[in-house]
Amino acid sequence: MKKILILIIMITLPFLVGFGLGYSVGNRSIAQSSDESFNLDNQLVTTATYHQANRDSVGEQISFGRQNAITRAVGFASPAVVGINVTEVREYRYQNPWSRMFGDDPFFRQFFGDKTFKQEVKGLGSGFIVSPDGYILTNDHVAGNASKITITLTNKEKYEAELIGTDLVSDISLLKINGKDFSYLKLGNSDDVIIGEWVIAMGNPFGLFEISDKPTVTVGVVSATGMNLNAEGGRIYRGMIQTDAAINQGNSGGPLLNSTGEVIGVNAVIYTPNQGNIGLGFAIPINRVKDIVAELKRSGKIERNFWTGLEVQTVDARVARYFDLDKAEGVIVTDVKRRSPADESGFKPGDIIIEVNGEKIANENAIVSIVRTSRAGDVLKMKVIRDKKIFNLSLKLEKQPS
Repeated sequence: MKKILILIIMITLPFLVGFGLGYSVGNRSIAQSSDESFNLDNQLVTTATYHQANRDSVGEQISFGRQNAITRAVGFASPAVVGINVTEVREYRYQNPWSRMFGDDPFFRQFFGDKTFKQEVKGLGSGFIVSPDGYILTNDHVAGNASKITITLTNKEKYEAELIGTDLVSDISLLKINGKDFSYLKLGNSDDVIIGEWVIAMGNPFGLFEISDKPTVTVGVVSATGMNLNAEGGRIYRGMIQTDAAINQGNSGGPLLNSTGEVIGVNAVIYTPNQGNIGLGFAIPINRVKDIVAELKRSGKIERNFWTGLEVQTVDARVARYFDLDKAEGVIVTDVKRRSPADESGFKPGDIIIEVNGEKIANENAIVSIVRTSRAGDVLKMKVIRDKKIFNLSLKLEKQPS
């Protein structure tokens, strides 16, 4: 019996040990498997986090890459660009068709004569703040005749503006709104403009500023400088900056910026034979505007009540042959008023003016535009041909005697 019991123990012992070992190994395998699974999950989470961070970094790099000089200049300048709404009172004349029948008879004219009436006209344009205390630049043809001016900022705030001064000839108006710490633009140097450099035109075309509360931005290059345009309505545009940045109706008075966000011009004129933009826009150089603004602040107007005492006409082929000139260019003095600035400066009939302040004179329009854009007290340096000799004369623009 004892032998049988020993035999049974010997037979079953390996199975019991194997079962114990197997259970132990099984437990160890389950724990190890669980640890490996946990580590794998950790690895998956870490990898996902890494990829997400990498995607965020790439997104930031792309977003940063989209930033450039233009976007930075626009972001800086936008708060200082304003929309301008104006109300003008215009006088209109109604021509009575019956007036022709009765001619100028005083009796019938009181019944059938022409009538005049006044009407309020709404207009809009652009402008930009040039000082933290609220001075605003725009065009004379935008606000020069306004009876009421409302300024809209990019934060939707509206202000009633005062017309500090205006100048029809240069097409510049200076406005003022009450307040402080306004965003404003820095005036650059228009004499340093480079043909082909990037420029940005900002403003309020077609009143879109009222819809978006943001100025419209168009980008182009400086196409030309020193462009002289034909006078329009008493306004004279000389030395203009030409750009192909789209300038549309309502952009007048807005800033033309360089890529550093400095103002180099005031948008003023476009050529639109088809009522659309064709890439011919012109801005008044800001260096000329600076002097005008300073005088408008002082006196509210530009003193142009002066006279020269000169009468001139364009040198044509006949005059050129008579004076043995190489080409028909310049203007000839046809009369000098006695005791006038021209008389005191030594001008004589027959003098041929070929240059004023370093600018060549091609015809009568050229010298008239230079003189008209000058101010009382200015001295014009003129190069003159007399008796086939070239010499210099200085003409001081003195106030017109009453």
